[in-house]
Amino acid sequence: MNATLSTVPAELAGKVVTPDDRRYRPLRSTHTTVGRPAAVVLPESAGDVAAALRYARKTGLRVAVRSGGHGLSGSGTNDGGLVIDLSAMHRIDVVDRGSRLVRVQAGASWAQVAQALAPHRLAISSGDHGNVGVGGIATGGGVGWLVRQYGLTIDHIRAVEVVLPDGTAVRADVETDPDLLWVMRGAGAGAGIAVAFEIEAMDLRDVGHAQFVAAVDPAGQTLRRWADVMARAPRELSTAVMLSSRGATTAAYITAVVASDSPSVIRDAVEPLLGIGDVRAQQSHIVPYAELVPPHHLHGHSGQMPASTTNGLLTDMTPDAAHALVTASATPDPILIQLRSLGGATHDPAPMATAFAHRHPNTLVVATAFPPDAPATLAAAWRSLALHTDGAYVNFESTPDEATFARAYPGPTRSRVTDLWKRYDPDGVLHPRPPA
Repeated sequence: MNATLSTVPAELAGKVVTPDDRRYRPLRSTHTTVGRPAAVVLPESAGDVAAALRYARKTGLRVAVRSGGHGLSGSGTNDGGLVIDLSAMHRIDVVDRGSRLVRVQAGASWAQVAQALAPHRLAISSGDHGNVGVGGIATGGGVGWLVRQYGLTIDHIRAVEVVLPDGTAVRADVETDPDLLWVMRGAGAGAGIAVAFEIEAMDLRDVGHAQFVAAVDPAGQTLRRWADVMARAPRELSTAVMLSSRGATTAAYITAVVASDSPSVIRDAVEPLLGIGDVRAQQSHIVPYAELVPPHHLHGHSGQMPASTTNGLLTDMTPDAAHALVTASATPDPILIQLRSLGGATHDPAPMATAFAHRHPNTLVVATAFPPDAPATLAAAWRSLALHTDGAYVNFESTPDEATFARAYPGPTRSRVTDLWKRYDPDGVLHPRPPA
């Protein structure tokens, strides 16, 4: 341990991991980024988180906060700073089955949440991979497998337990600090460290799960027909589309999830997808929701998936937008294009109800490029796609900057987020910082 880290607070004894500790290697990195922090703290309570923040102030170390480590920006680690890793704080409790109220600590993974809620026939629409942590999703948005039925994860958060940058532990709900509740639901990264959430779950155990492969024409008419189907679809149906090109051939790999265990509801929801074009393969079955985010997803992080990612929101799948999507996926340096259906319950809240203001778009477009020239490849491909998007989702962005901030938090939302970040974190202990 170096001199800067020589005096560890008593409450953090055994919970500070430095490079000479055998625990350091599996804790240093995130899914996308290899980190070299001076230390990783493994708090077990809100008091430990507060102590870690005081420790960071005392040592002058920059702070990174990690729940699951899947954040695309790599903000869950750093070089030379202090990482607060919440993974030991993973308790999940059904507080009131009648009102479907669940308390989830921020370090839990969504696989753990799904497994814990399954015996109660409850579910929370969450990240679409079991290894994603609760904290990042539940402070940024939450576009999950049940998004059109349930809405965003943040739409059902009723209270947040937060450790503020000055070390104060508070509870935010509609009666106690509603401003903090508002900013933690969509822009929490710059206001405080969420340690637990009270979330209203939905009654659900089994879902319909279908997979299709459809040929995509160069003009993108297949994508337009998919968007038309989703515009008319029942809320129970949520879909994700991945575009893959080989030579002159582009295919859409479609995953459909129906928030129902009724065979007739599932059939009626997914059958229109068969009419979007040349559907070459399909399969469907009824599965427990927990199988979509299973425990076998759980794994450590070593920076194993370096990539550059950005995103935008589409209100309409215009001919030009559809053509641009197909073109981007089929260039000599192709990028991975994913489309996530919105609409349904995501449109219900007013734009200013949470810090996620984008309540009118129908599609989330996510674009990813991989090494060796990922940033340049992504930038070149995204120029044509950006012309058709309106806003962005903060959690699917590799390099957040002022332009990203403005797209994610438009107009009055931007002003309010900026003001609240400065109120709750005046010294800029947490990151990102709002533009001046």
